[in-house]
Amino acid sequence: MTVTTMTDSWDEERLVEAAKKGNLEAFNELILHYQNQVYNLAYHIMHDGPAADDATQQAFISAYRALRRFRGGSFRAWLLRIVTNACYDALRRRKLHPTVSWDDFGDLDEEANPHLVDESESPEAAVQREELSKFLDYTLASLSEPHRLVIVLVDRLGLSYEEAAQTMNIRVGTVKSRLYRARAEMRDLLLENRELLPARYRLKGKNV
Repeated sequence: MTVTTMTDSWDEERLVEAAKKGNLEAFNELILHYQNQVYNLAYHIMHDGPAADDATQQAFISAYRALRRFRGGSFRAWLLRIVTNACYDALRRRKLHPTVSWDDFGDLDEEANPHLVDESESPEAAVQREELSKFLDYTLASLSEPHRLVIVLVDRLGLSYEEAAQTMNIRVGTVKSRLYRARAEMRDLLLENRELLPARYRLKGKNV
């Protein structure tokens, strides 16, 4: 079976079905489509480039081997769950404690991470964005790992609640409640330390 190269449209279901039948070209197209998001999620968890590379490659190998057991739904969420598990397995083996940096998401494409892309940015704005990035780094790192992960999946990578639930292997309701608590905790931390924010980003109060 021949799979045409993806150009004007993205037919994930067709590619998945072809890959499940052993078509390597179809599987490679799926990987090319999601490799940036997979790597950036791995980097968020591992906070180490080579380790993220290893986890990403292991996830792709595991996904190819397990593809015939994929029963539908979001392929992206299924793939991100595999890389998440690969990362946590590696961390358990190495007894590492990951940290996070908001800058880790700077290499995502514009569709996945539109808020960090601004080619017309002035030097002053760039400095303020860097200051904001460091503050968000500090704030995000203060959250528990489940809260950090749900914010990354939904607010950074743009997954739906259903995809995030599949990725984290939890219920959709749990995703919503964790995200609500995580966002509230982030906001409280920002308010408590708003004097550290660049002036243009400072929050005036909880009702703002």
